[in-house]
Amino acid sequence: MTPTTGVRRAGAQRSREALLTAAAAAFVDLGVQAPVRDIAERAGVGVGTLYRHFPTRADLVGAVYRHQVRECTDLAAALREQPIPAFEALQRWTAAFVDFLVTKHGLGEALLSEDPSLANLHALVLDELVPACASLLVAGQQAGEVDPDVSASTLLRAVGNLSIPGPGYGRDEARQMVTRLLAGCRTTTPSVPKG
Repeated sequence: MTPTTGVRRAGAQRSREALLTAAAAAFVDLGVQAPVRDIAERAGVGVGTLYRHFPTRADLVGAVYRHQVRECTDLAAALREQPIPAFEALQRWTAAFVDFLVTKHGLGEALLSEDPSLANLHALVLDELVPACASLLVAGQQAGEVDPDVSASTLLRAVGNLSIPGPGYGRDEARQMVTRLLAGCRTTTPSVPKG
């Protein structure tokens, strides 16, 4: 690979990341039928660049969904490595998960379509996000900071239900309610971790 090829690939990757971020924001603001021109403008690229990366709207929707799942999964791993209390790590991750869900609800119509390129996206949540949440829950439970009866699948379902947007109820309100939910998952007196 020549230096020029490496620069081109890095530029293409930056454009792709910018498009995914812009599309996620546009889907929340305008729905999945957001004009491609608007998405390209938000990303700071031309419409041709958008179509080079994502030839169809279904390709873009699927890529946004997978990208956000990957970001949530990576965040869980990063938070486990930080020298912060386990409950704080769970709180930070859950806030990011709420952001993902707000975007996901923006993608809801497309995710229910029969398009084969969107198949298995719901399974991705089960395969990736439940284990990511479970890893943070287990850390919190081992630290005595989280009730041992809380399971990842139940917590994610509850957070999902609290994150359904509606008139006068958006991301900020969802985050407030999820904060209250998490407070109910906390133990009253953290124990000293074993080991």
